[in-house]
Amino acid sequence: MAPSQLIVFGAVLVGGYVSAFAPTQTQQQLISSPVTLSMSGSLHGENSCFLPLKQLEQDYYAPRIIQIAGAYPGLSKEEFFAVSSEPAPPEGQWTYDFSDPDGPQLGTVALDGSNIVSACEDPVVIIAEHTSLAVPLPDVIKEPVDLILVVDRAANRFSERKFLVINQPGTGLTIGAFPTKQDLPDGCEILGQVILCQIPWLPSMKKTKTGFLEVDEYF
Repeated sequence: MAPSQLIVFGAVLVGGYVSAFAPTQTQQQLISSPVTLSMSGSLHGENSCFLPLKQLEQDYYAPRIIQIAGAYPGLSKEEFFAVSSEPAPPEGQWTYDFSDPDGPQLGTVALDGSNIVSACEDPVVIIAEHTSLAVPLPDVIKEPVDLILVVDRAANRFSERKFLVINQPGTGLTIGAFPTKQDLPDGCEILGQVILCQIPWLPSMKKTKTGFLEVDEYF
């Protein structure tokens, strides 16, 4: 697959078919400048506001995105070899698929089926750096880590202490939680609500399950 493009939340496009790690050196070179967000809402852990976090386990196998070669009978050898395949995600992580980097679709990502994802009426995924939302990760992790945010665009109304995607005049798209409707920035538009925030398991993390509940640290 040719180099393709990944949205970094609120920022520029970063190249590469990547797994859920901190950006590689090649990806970093394509970032023009750091993003500074003007936040008006609460971040994760502030004012009793918490993202709906899901921490992957070290032995988690993500759904794999596989292209379809065609229908049988009637499939030709040329059609069979026309599609490409990508490596499976490392355990505890996921990958992004960018089938048409020059078109309006910027990529897809496979998510586990669940009642939360199934009930989402108009879902879209945002890839956000964990530092942009104050999601805590082990101190050994120094670089930003990609999180998957599943946003329901149909949930475009206020909900107390839920993480909302808003369009704020003069600032643009931001994500934050608000105790009351009166705390929303003046003139902002609610675009959707975060229903899931998925965190990868990285080799630098401790095992997610030790066999002792009191020792397990992650979400």
